[in-house]
Amino acid sequence: MLAALHDLLWSYQDLFYGLGVNAILGLSMYAVVALGQLSLGQAAFMGIGAYVGAVFTVKLGLPFPITLLASMIAPALVAAIVGIPTLRLSGVYLAIATIGLGEVLRVVYLNTDYLGGALGFSGIPQKVDGWTIYGLLIVILIAFILIMRSRIGRACEAIREDEDAARVMGVNVTAYKMVGLILSAALAGLAGALNAHFSSFISPAEFGFENAVAILSYAVLGGVTTPFGPVVGAFLLTALPELLRELHGLRGVFNGLIIVLVMIFLPKGLLGFRAKRVG
Repeated sequence: MLAALHDLLWSYQDLFYGLGVNAILGLSMYAVVALGQLSLGQAAFMGIGAYVGAVFTVKLGLPFPITLLASMIAPALVAAIVGIPTLRLSGVYLAIATIGLGEVLRVVYLNTDYLGGALGFSGIPQKVDGWTIYGLLIVILIAFILIMRSRIGRACEAIREDEDAARVMGVNVTAYKMVGLILSAALAGLAGALNAHFSSFISPAEFGFENAVAILSYAVLGGVTTPFGPVVGAFLLTALPELLRELHGLRGVFNGLIIVLVMIFLPKGLLGFRAKRVG
């Protein structure tokens, strides 16, 4: 039986790894959506992490732990730069800024031979396995659960429900939003580095607007009232194309239909309940 399970995991290794990586991406989206922000920059931050990780491993030959750390720090710094002029504004300015960031970076990747150009960056060594991906996912998930059950989580919920009221209560809304955006970028960069080091190849096309919307869909489908929501959403939307493989071109239709039905009948997502807090 163990041999059969091993063969099954080997056959679906990429899917198994992809589930974990996309769950981390879902949590990166949760870090901003839980504060009432709309960011479409997760794919861009993922791309920064992926390319930084690839350069550090292939070009510079640095140890993998340092590579992962750099892949988180680089997008976090970019997020801080983007966030300073946009987080003080209302509306969809952050979404617009992050969409623009993603398109600018995609053009940079396409035209930089050092990064592989339009052909992509290949030859990245496989440095991660299921233990690494799911171990990090569990640690991140537990951290979010603890945070959302604390006074910080209460402040985040207050900002999401009514930003003005949160300010009156003494919550530093801008600081919370900035930390949320930076954390989101760091997690997306981590996911990008993990993805690059199990797929051995990255392409500029992987980090465009379509992927940004897919990452947002993880949070929308699962819900953002609990950290488990984006994880469940990521698992479902990642596994669904594989389950609907026989439908070929109709897979995207069913994918979109499920999201629409959830939005109509479960507007808070599949796990639209409140996380318990203490303090």
